[in-house]
Amino acid sequence: MTGVPDPALAPGLRDALTAADYTVDAVDVLLGETARAALDRHETTPALRRTTDGSPLATLVQLFLLQTSVSRADADRALAGLVDPLVHAGMLIASTGEVRAVLDCRPYADDDHGWWVVSDLTPGLDGQPIRVEADHVLGVTPASTSLTQLTTRRDVARALDLGTGCGVQSLHLSTHVGHVVATDVNVRALAVTAFNAALNDIEVDLRDGSLWEPVADETFDLVTTNPPFVISPATDTRLVYRDSGLPGDQVVEAVVRGAPARLADGGWCHVVANWAIHDGTPWDERLAGWLSDDCDALVVQRDVLDPPSYVELWLKDAGRHGGPGYLAAYDAWLRWFDEQRIEGVGFGWVNLRKGSADQHSRELLEHPYAVEQPVAPAVEQWATDRATPVRADSRLALRVDVVQETRGEPGAEHPETIVLRQRRGLCRARQVDTVEAALAGASDGDLTVGQLLAAVATLLGRDRDELAAAYLPAVRSLVDEGFLQPV
Repeated sequence: MTGVPDPALAPGLRDALTAADYTVDAVDVLLGETARAALDRHETTPALRRTTDGSPLATLVQLFLLQTSVSRADADRALAGLVDPLVHAGMLIASTGEVRAVLDCRPYADDDHGWWVVSDLTPGLDGQPIRVEADHVLGVTPASTSLTQLTTRRDVARALDLGTGCGVQSLHLSTHVGHVVATDVNVRALAVTAFNAALNDIEVDLRDGSLWEPVADETFDLVTTNPPFVISPATDTRLVYRDSGLPGDQVVEAVVRGAPARLADGGWCHVVANWAIHDGTPWDERLAGWLSDDCDALVVQRDVLDPPSYVELWLKDAGRHGGPGYLAAYDAWLRWFDEQRIEGVGFGWVNLRKGSADQHSRELLEHPYAVEQPVAPAVEQWATDRATPVRADSRLALRVDVVQETRGEPGAEHPETIVLRQRRGLCRARQVDTVEAALAGASDGDLTVGQLLAAVATLLGRDRDELAAAYLPAVRSLVDEGFLQPV
């Protein structure tokens, strides 16, 4: 595996990338929508056809994003005075008038910030065999971007990037956290993160070690982690970025169980992970056993894969599909699943919030539907809603993004079904009856819940006290799920 450049080279590289306008927006304009989409499919030919003018931007795209050789002259124009130092540092290879990248370096951005991310090269471009070493350091992945969308962006004093990889979470954390600690068991990953921190002119406190060991008894206002969550036999070929060395989902359980002790009061922990679904045990019942009484917990299962689909996914990820030992590894992995009585693998989010209240809220939700991104504000609002008292004297209002849908025969006096649907946040849907629909529609903050229920009771000719007793729990649920909000 290649080395990682000394962070002392980062300022010069940053100047060169800035001078070339090597940004997400500029690259998108250069490539165009079609070539950009092809590159997302790991096909470089359309992008190669659009990067032939020898400009510094085109050269950097060819060198790093397309992983092709460029002429020494073009490389010198794009990386003035840096080619030889980067060759000596192991980031580039130079031979016979050409230069090729050994590490990836690409622009990355959110709505308000722009960065560059160095990592190992993207495997499998243009149908080439996938070859990854045990200490491979991934760049930005769908799982890591999912975590960035999930993580709260409140200004806080201390945050922990647990299992930092290439350091992408630390880049985001640096924009709203006073002190960022990043840990990893892969020393190459820590070296890459150190270089990325220097490249983007941020400070990160880097620590070597597994799980919670590097932070001992420290506490944090925010913990964010995408641990090596692949569920496999501990004896299978290990890739550090995805395999913890622990069997099953023990690494995820260790993260979830250990987080409350490392959170300051009011602190959040966000986890993106897999978990095993065992035969005869509901997934939410099993994960509930991991949760602490010290935290609010919102756990969302976003997807489920059957064992064959899961094994195929990760064997292909490791470049073993069709190769020597593929069938044997496939069979052994499935046999281990059978022995463990694993009938599926869930993917989703675990969100924990440390609190001092006597009672803490828990919700374990199956929600494979589209959500608004970033979803972090909706997760924070969930905790706020759950902490809101709901009584007869409460004044509530229907959230502005909620719409009502009805289904039934045209002209029918009563609809067959009534659904309240959110168009923002978690985008939940809830089937309600006529009383709940009437209450929601009339909730504008002017009248109390008790007054509204009394009015509905009069309209329907029902006893006020009985209706209030029957529907106050439903009002509580409508607040908890974000359809109604306090005024």
